[in-house]
Amino acid sequence: MNTNEAYNLILQKLTIWVHELISMLPNILLAAVVFVIGLYIARSIKKLSLRLINKIFKNTTLNSLFASVIYISLVGIILFIVLSILQLDKAVTSILAGAGIIGLALAFAFQDIAANFISGVFISFRRPIHIGDIVKIGDYMGKVTDINLRDTVLLTFQGQMVILPNKNVFQNPIENYSMLGKRRLDLEIGVSYTDDLEIVRSVTLDAVKDMDGLSESDETTMYFIAFRESSINYIIRFWLNSPEQSAYWKASNQAIMNIKKAYDQNHITIPFPIQTLDFGFKPGKPVNDITPPAAERADK
Repeated sequence: MNTNEAYNLILQKLTIWVHELISMLPNILLAAVVFVIGLYIARSIKKLSLRLINKIFKNTTLNSLFASVIYISLVGIILFIVLSILQLDKAVTSILAGAGIIGLALAFAFQDIAANFISGVFISFRRPIHIGDIVKIGDYMGKVTDINLRDTVLLTFQGQMVILPNKNVFQNPIENYSMLGKRRLDLEIGVSYTDDLEIVRSVTLDAVKDMDGLSESDETTMYFIAFRESSINYIIRFWLNSPEQSAYWKASNQAIMNIKKAYDQNHITIPFPIQTLDFGFKPGKPVNDITPPAAERADK
């Protein structure tokens, strides 16, 4: 092939491309107009949807996510329409196939992240906890300081920040102490078998009835629950008008001090634990003649 033939071949190819470009100019202009108008409409729909969602849900993060998903979906539709106008249908098919393969690979690679994200979405819908709530999740108890779409942050009462993946929060039982706006305190105490239980009940209830922070709408209850080795145990339950841990500790401290003081004044005994040691005593046999079991075994 000489230089002239090569030149004519290149010129012929360029001429075909120019003809194709000129014939495609209306499609290109239409595609550009559709793309610009489509982006404007997508942005308007995003703002409108965000405004409507904010009226229904109060979670700012989740609302922004939904608005962004709507916007990205609309932009994707616009791109497919533009490619169709440009007669690039095969490119559309290839993009869809590639997106499916990439999505499947990412789903396997980041399944934990996806699980935490989806759990965060469900938590945002169900709202079992709120920022500021006192909760117990698994082995951790504390105050919720942050909730996002990936994890939940707790400040424990020992001062540590615990970051819990939302998958663990969603799959584990949640004890929410703040949901009712009040909290119950249970104390189990034992008294001597020689004490009059009616007097014990009366003195105990009088000792805690004027405590600070008690709920006025809930009654303080007391029940004897068991015969123990050295005591008769009861449980006293009263509700506090605050779920805060500081109020809980303060009420527990005050209740124990009030009950101990009232028992001292009324000669009610809280017995020490008692253990019995068996030295081999037998009825009718003098103490001096008794051989401990360990010594008998040694002699044998």
